[in-house]
Amino acid sequence: MRWRTLATAALLAAVTATGLGAPAASAAGPGEPGGLVPAADREVTFTADGTTAYGTLHVPAHRAGQRLPAALLLPGSGPTDRNGDEPPALTPGTLAAVAGTLGTDGVMTLRFDKYFTGRTGAGAYQGDPGRLDLPAFTRQAAAAYTTLRDQPEADRRALLVVGHSEGGLQALLVARTVRPAPAGLALLAPQDERLLDLLTAQLGDQLDQAVAAGQLTEEVARANKAGVAAAVADFRAGRPTDTGALLPPLAGLLNALFGPNNARFVRSDDAVYPPDAARAVRPGTRVTVTCGTADTNVPCATVPPLLGALGRAHTTGPGLRTLDGVDHFLHPAGTPVNDHALAPALEAALHEFARPWKR
Repeated sequence: MRWRTLATAALLAAVTATGLGAPAASAAGPGEPGGLVPAADREVTFTADGTTAYGTLHVPAHRAGQRLPAALLLPGSGPTDRNGDEPPALTPGTLAAVAGTLGTDGVMTLRFDKYFTGRTGAGAYQGDPGRLDLPAFTRQAAAAYTTLRDQPEADRRALLVVGHSEGGLQALLVARTVRPAPAGLALLAPQDERLLDLLTAQLGDQLDQAVAAGQLTEEVARANKAGVAAAVADFRAGRPTDTGALLPPLAGLLNALFGPNNARFVRSDDAVYPPDAARAVRPGTRVTVTCGTADTNVPCATVPPLLGALGRAHTTGPGLRTLDGVDHFLHPAGTPVNDHALAPALEAALHEFARPWKR
């Protein structure tokens, strides 16, 4: 299910302040009321559909007994683990970096290894990955949300969901199934179209880039765009797909997506139109949506229907934050893909999102 990366390859601390009037430090110990508890990560587990999932709970420094805002972090498409990585080649550390940024605002976070990643692995789907569909991932994410909700440090009035890429769509799906409903959603470069519409657009852009680079003729590009569109239409209609006339990398990608291991998931994801999911978000939910002007996976031009649906759901701001020069991995454009630093503009958007719950 590595459609995102396969599509790309298809053609080519705490701050200490002193001064007059500063309060004296608490003399209480870490385990006593009011004592300072240092920041820490701890491993957590939870079970969904008979599979134990493993995750990292990041708890920022806080006073003993203090309840903290708590955010569930959801990764992008494919075998993306708790840190936002697809090792060994793709390791941008996207979700780990988001956890660190939110931690500076006093927000605790839970990120986890979804099916077929990290310590979680295949679980109950071992030997039969073709049974996995989008609802299975939603149930797993909902179980993670419940686990976060039940942590002793979590403030149940300040539960949040932050999703990157496909995780943005999952955030919308989880928000309508869990209780209490999230107080806020941060949708970072979210999937805002049906899956196969998004993939078709990505492949078309890459064919155009190949023409511009002199690698393909316009005639070959047009024929392959038509072939991709026909294969997608056949798959959606339940007909056999013919990829024989496509360029080999395109044929290989579509054959993998439409094959027995992935077809169920692809069909279930493609059936969801993200703006429809957005209309079910609870009124009054605080929502941030980001799009990067250098994002070729989820371009800013496709965001308006999602924003319109969120508006009709009567969500509140900050709303859309357009990030100049930021790519799909939330880096400044041109940054090496495995650089773990988030773009300053993305960090600012996260801080703005978390402001009502900042500790």
